[in-house]
Amino acid sequence: MNSLYPKINELLFINIDSANEIEANIEYKSRISDFEEQSILIEIPIQESTGRLKRMNVGDELSVYYVNEHGVKHYFNTYVLGFKEDIIRMFRIRKPEADSISKIQRRTFLRVNAEVEIAVKTKDMTRFITTSVDISGGGMSFYSESKYNLKEGDSLSCWVLVNYKNGSVEHVPLNAEIVRIQDHEHHRSIAMLKFMKISDVERQKLIRYCFERQFDFRDR
Repeated sequence: MNSLYPKINELLFINIDSANEIEANIEYKSRISDFEEQSILIEIPIQESTGRLKRMNVGDELSVYYVNEHGVKHYFNTYVLGFKEDIIRMFRIRKPEADSISKIQRRTFLRVNAEVEIAVKTKDMTRFITTSVDISGGGMSFYSESKYNLKEGDSLSCWVLVNYKNGSVEHVPLNAEIVRIQDHEHHRSIAMLKFMKISDVERQKLIRYCFERQFDFRDR
């Protein structure tokens, strides 16, 4: 295995993506239990200051660092793939590509700039088509016109159209809540959303798309 990777029994320090800034800044620690070909098995994360165990969900996006034997921090982004039941329950997270491990922290949580088509339906049954500004497995932003009168706290039903590099297309249905509205030019605004209801299968589709986009940017 590449020497850049941490080793079994080493500690990982984890932040979990959240639209709540306080939650996103909480640091958890976990210990590596084992490696698989495409994943890392870790113990249940614990918040060191309180001793609280953190239950993670499939698709949660993580910003992780570990400290090597020379005292140097190494950072990578990943996400939760699933679980493994053994003597203790373990979480399975995606093993990062070796060249994505960095000495520079990237708290982007796989959020990528992307213009994808989104169909939106509001609670009063207003429907419109718009384009995203950015997207991740946990939220997205899109352009909105003032005539739709969107407000913070509004609940929306959305269908996101994603195109993969292999030519396949997926429609991802989800429910989201507007957490912030930001003024933009030409009588438009940017609505920033967190996903409130999305199946694990659908979230994985978005995460796959984000990873493809991330690799595209890195290869340019």
